[in-house]
Amino acid sequence: MKVSLQRVTEASAIVLNEFGTPDPTFDMVQIGPGLVLTVEVEPDDGEGTLARMAHRVLTLRCFDGPQGRLSLSVQEMHGEILSIPQPLTTLRRSAVGRPQLVSHDAYDEHANLIWIRFNEALQSGDVPVCEGRFGARMRVGSVADGPFQFTLQE
Repeated sequence: MKVSLQRVTEASAIVLNEFGTPDPTFDMVQIGPGLVLTVEVEPDDGEGTLARMAHRVLTLRCFDGPQGRLSLSVQEMHGEILSIPQPLTTLRRSAVGRPQLVSHDAYDEHANLIWIRFNEALQSGDVPVCEGRFGARMRVGSVADGPFQFTLQE
């Protein structure tokens, strides 16, 4: 599992339909101060992986507090999380032509289930979690608090 985190003052996501306009079956989600997560699930990820990664995200000290810079976690500062699923993709280089990004659709069901369970683990830490939609094209907007962006990998 790979999780890219960005500290934000606000963020939102909306699902787009096949025409590139907002999908009427999905209400836009918004958060205030907190983290935007881009979550990539790998084929061998399981319950143990998602539990460890959720704990790392919830307890990572990446917000300023009374004790100084980077002294509070998203849990401690009562922040929010916007979780966006990232499809597993690899870069295929051919002998001629341009490299191509290739999606691994065979793992979609597994990845969706692990992503849902990961979000549930985050919510169990008393942090509000808003979600995008797995497999959907989305428009994600955020106001970065930093720059402060990094990646955790299991």
